[in-house]
Amino acid sequence: MKITTFDPMILTSKPNDVISVFEALGFEKTHTPFVSTENADVLDTRMENPDHFHVDVSDIQQLPQDQIFIRMNVDNYDEAYRILTEHGFKNTRGDGSVDTSSSKAAVMVSPSGFTIALVHHIKK
Repeated sequence: MKITTFDPMILTSKPNDVISVFEALGFEKTHTPFVSTENADVLDTRMENPDHFHVDVSDIQQLPQDQIFIRMNVDNYDEAYRILTEHGFKNTRGDGSVDTSSSKAAVMVSPSGFTIALVHHIKK
């Protein structure tokens, strides 16, 4: 299994405020996909700085306060999922995932409480 992306992901109900902070720090918007899930429609903003560091900002209006995840894109979802669960991570959806036409994802919480957004992009 190969990790293809590993960066912070900020879930917020105030994405413009968060984006403006990172723009002031030298980050620029590079990609803004709109993702429809069964629970919500989410606008994600991927940002990058000149040194190729990334941060993702997800517009989730129903959140009472911001949340920070580590976004980990992988080329083999099942293998990554197995490794995480073997290390005690729990999927917030039981054994379910968010499946769209372009990705499969799950939110995985470690025994100590940190969170990884596990994502496999489906290439067409």
